[in-house]
Amino acid sequence: MTRRNRIPNLGGATAYILHRPHGATAALVRQLTAIGLSPVECWPDLPPEALGADFVFFDADMGFDAQFAWAPGEAPMPMIALIGSEAPGRIEWALSHGADSHLVKPVGNSGIYSALLIARQGFEARRSLADEVRGLRARVAERQTIVRAVVALAADGVGEDRAYAQLRVLAMNWQTTIEEAARKFLLLGQDREPGERDERSTGF
Repeated sequence: MTRRNRIPNLGGATAYILHRPHGATAALVRQLTAIGLSPVECWPDLPPEALGADFVFFDADMGFDAQFAWAPGEAPMPMIALIGSEAPGRIEWALSHGADSHLVKPVGNSGIYSALLIARQGFEARRSLADEVRGLRARVAERQTIVRAVVALAADGVGEDRAYAQLRVLAMNWQTTIEEAARKFLLLGQDREPGERDERSTGF
């Protein structure tokens, strides 16, 4: 059995280095180039094209919120903090921006490759979790819509089981999912004028 290689190939990746001009970044640029990445230095702001970067290294000591085009913790790529000061406030700020890994300044010739791999894995895990949370929230919202539609149908004097059966009939008649049928049913109810015949009826 062939063992699956889980180490990604970083060759050709682009890494933006958001750090003021300083000798501390020279080793970083050199090592990134040796690994096969294309480093781009910038300060004090990330250029628009940085949104397509594979990695962003950022200065945790002098960085500030306005440097980023996204909300704290919502970076669209792995983030690696360059930390020189261990002041709790600066470390907390770096963490608030979703630092997936870090390097201690002055940056040496080792640790950069592992920082890239750890950042990539941490970012993918965080993104996967965020996608899962969004999916769960969407499912909860759909369930709530179904419950509202069943309650509205049951208001005509039928039980909840019969109301749910009516909703299923609506979904079949409209050739859609039960969630979409519930949304459509509720929208039709909002649009109907007082005293107007209820065209949502299933014929039960």
